[in-house]
Amino acid sequence: MNLHEALKTALSREIQIRDHYAQGAKAIQDPKGRRVFETLAKEEQGHVDYLEHRLWELEKSGKVESPALETILPSRERLAKSVSAMDKTAPSQVAVKAELDLVKAALELEQQTSAMYRDLVAKLPEADRKMFDRFLDIEDGHVAIVQAELDSLSGLGYWFDVQEFSLEAM
Repeated sequence: MNLHEALKTALSREIQIRDHYAQGAKAIQDPKGRRVFETLAKEEQGHVDYLEHRLWELEKSGKVESPALETILPSRERLAKSVSAMDKTAPSQVAVKAELDLVKAALELEQQTSAMYRDLVAKLPEADRKMFDRFLDIEDGHVAIVQAELDSLSGLGYWFDVQEFSLEAM
């Protein structure tokens, strides 16, 4: 696979997942869940913009600048600190089936996207890997966020692998 094909493939995937989050944000009733989807839609739009610009550069000049890809989401370390500081005595709200289905679909899309970036990093020449390696880091973070949202909405009592409530306290 060459860089042009990789950019087109990544762009197509990012558009698909952005659209899923944007549509899901309109359908989710829970304000927190809606905010998660809105934030992820905005994040994915940033990925679309970035990839479109890299593709434009490649088609115009035959080469691509790879400025750092930013993320609007907090780092895993910051998320972990936030989770440990949370009040874990209140059980999470259980979502309706339609919302759970949207989050499950988002998780599957994020897992597929991470796998796609992992494959691109493995197959591309070393000079073209750095850009996609950064996408892989970010998308793996998205998988963790969506999995945490699914765990919370499922009412299993866990969020980011942290127990939200204790049965001993009840």
